[in-house]
Parts: sequence; structure tokens; C-alpha cells
Amino acid sequence: MMKILIVDDEPPARARLRRMVLEIEGCELAGEVGSATAAFEAMAGASVDVLLLDISMPGLDGMTLARSLAEQESPPSVVFCTAWPDQALEAFECDAVDYLVKPVRAGRLRSALDKVARLRGLSAAGQDAEFLRSTVGGKTILVPVDQVICLLAEDKYTTVFHPGGETVINNSLVELEKRFGDRFLRVHRNALVALEHIRGLDVAPAGPAHLRLEGCDARPEVSRRHLPAVRKLIKEMA
Repeated sequence: MMKILIVDDEPPARARLRRMVLEIEGCELAGEVGSATAAFEAMAGASVDVLLLDISMPGLDGMTLARSLAEQESPPSVVFCTAWPDQALEAFECDAVDYLVKPVRAGRLRSALDKVARLRGLSAAGQDAEFLRSTVGGKTILVPVDQVICLLAEDKYTTVFHPGGETVINNSLVELEKRFGDRFLRVHRNALVALEHIRGLDVAPAGPAHLRLEGCDARPEVSRRHLPAVRKLIKEMA
């Protein structure tokens, strides 16, 4: 059973996370606090596997707390849940497992906790991880499919955008869509995007439409053919 501590100074944000955590099989709420200082106190008196951690809080901020935890011998895992979309790089430098932008969606939270479970060898609701493999210069890189934000094809190669950056693989989009079609949405002949990372659509008056994605700077173009389906999906997500 994964024990989770919610750390956020906003009661509505804590309540939203609490509801989602309680709906995930294999997860147990260890508590919820409104500050980093209170988090230290809570962890001193309870077993905690993972923190759902806000960044901007009065007093000690979440990033400072994460750095402090990273220096411990066996720290709890950290999943940032924040309104700030531009601090992901710094977050991963603090050894964060994942970085979720508010409003946190249930699918993204579940995916993040699945990653924590695999790293810690705990029981959770996720299944065994699937990976995309890249071999460059004799070095093999594995990217978990549930970390993929989008896939952009160019010539014979496909670029995988994920929280750690970009990785080039040899798989075609057609092959990837057949294998993982339930995770991704085709938005262009050269683009697949992870459903849970879609955050909006930008449409120029006389130009192409582009998706806004959580977790990376890529802005995949949406073709006219796929635009109605994308609009419908975004409307349903609102």
C-alpha cells in the first residue's frame, strides 16, 4: 500500500487531490498539511512513500523541501503538483518523479503514482511499464510510454518528447499508434500526442492550429482533418 502525504497551502487543492487519491486502488492517504514545515513534522511521525507537493507556499517553498529530502538516505518520492508550468527542469533536478500542472487530472495523477510504485517496488493500480527504446552510439535509452508527452515524426525517425527532454527512436507513428492507440491522439500525419497532456488549442486567424501541451515546449500542428476531433476532445475535457 502506497502512503501519500499531500502538501499544499490551498485547501481546495488539497481537497481535489484527496478525492483523487482515495479513488486509486493501492493508495492510502497518510495525511495532508499546508506548509513544508508541517510536512517535516508529519513525516517524522508517520511512514510516507510519496509527497504530492506544491511549489509556491508561505515560508519554506516546495522546491527547497524537495532538495532537502533528496539529501536523505531513504527519502519519500516527490510528485510536484503546481500552478507553475515552467519549473519542470528544476523539479527533476531535485529528483522529482513527476511534475503535474494544476488543475491536476486524475489520469495524470494515476500515471505519476504508478511510476512511484515501480521505483519503490510498491503495489499500486498500474500495470507493468512499457518502454520505447532508443539506441544511440551503442547506448540504449528506455523511455516509459506513460512518460511520453508527444511523438513527432520527421523523415525516417520519430522524436519522443518526455519530461527528461527529447529522444529519437526508429519506430514509425503508424506502428506506435497501433501499439498504444488508447494513450495517444493522432492530430496530424506527423504527430501523436498523449491525451492526458493536452491543455488547449491555439488557432491563428489565417494559419494552422497548434496544441498546447503540459510538460514540454512542443506545439504540434493540428491538421484540418483532425481539427474537429481535437476540438470535441478539448470541449469534453473543460
